[in-house]
Amino acid sequence: MSGPMNRYAAIIDACVLGGGLKRNIILSLAEAGLFRPYWSARILDETEKAILAISKGTADPGRQRRAIERAFPEAIVSPSESANLFGSLPDSDDEHVLAAAIAARCDTLVTDNLKDFPQDVLDRWGIEVMSPDDFITNAMDLDHAVAIGALRDMRARLKDPKYTVSALVLKLEGQGLLQTADFLREYENLI
Repeated sequence: MSGPMNRYAAIIDACVLGGGLKRNIILSLAEAGLFRPYWSARILDETEKAILAISKGTADPGRQRRAIERAFPEAIVSPSESANLFGSLPDSDDEHVLAAAIAARCDTLVTDNLKDFPQDVLDRWGIEVMSPDDFITNAMDLDHAVAIGALRDMRARLKDPKYTVSALVLKLEGQGLLQTADFLREYENLI
C-alpha cells in the first residue's frame, strides 16, 4: 500500500506484542496500512517470553512469532552497535528497543513501560514514546473507515473465544485500552 499513511513507522515493544489482544489490534491496523511496524530479533525473543508468561505456558510462543514474521517480513530491523546508548535510559536492558527504533527511523516507540523511555531522551532522535492505547487511537484516527474494516476483520478471525463487540469493549477496558474501547463502542454497529 502506498500513500502518506504508510510512511508512519513505529517500533513495537515486546510488552505490547506479548498480549494477544493488543498484538491482534496493532498488527491488524498495520496490515491495513495505517503504519509500518518494526521490531528486532531481540524484541521478538522477549515477545516469546512475554507470551509464555502471559499465557502461563498454554500458548505456543514460537508459533506466534513465526506468524508475526510471516505477516511482516520487512519489519525486522538490526540495530547498530554504534548507536552507543549506554546509560541513556533508566534501564540499560531497554536500550536495544531504542536502538531498534533509531535503526528503523521510527516516529514512535510503542510500549507499556513509558517511564523506561523518557521523552526528553527520545527527543534527540525525533521519536515519540506512546502507550498502546494512545498509539492505537492515533492510528485509527488516520482513517476511520480503514480502521473499522481492520477491526471488523480481526474480530471475525477471533474464534477461540469469539467476541461480540460488547465483550471486546469490556476486555479492552480491562486491559486499560480505554480510548480504543471508546472507538469500538462508537462504531459498534460497523465492527
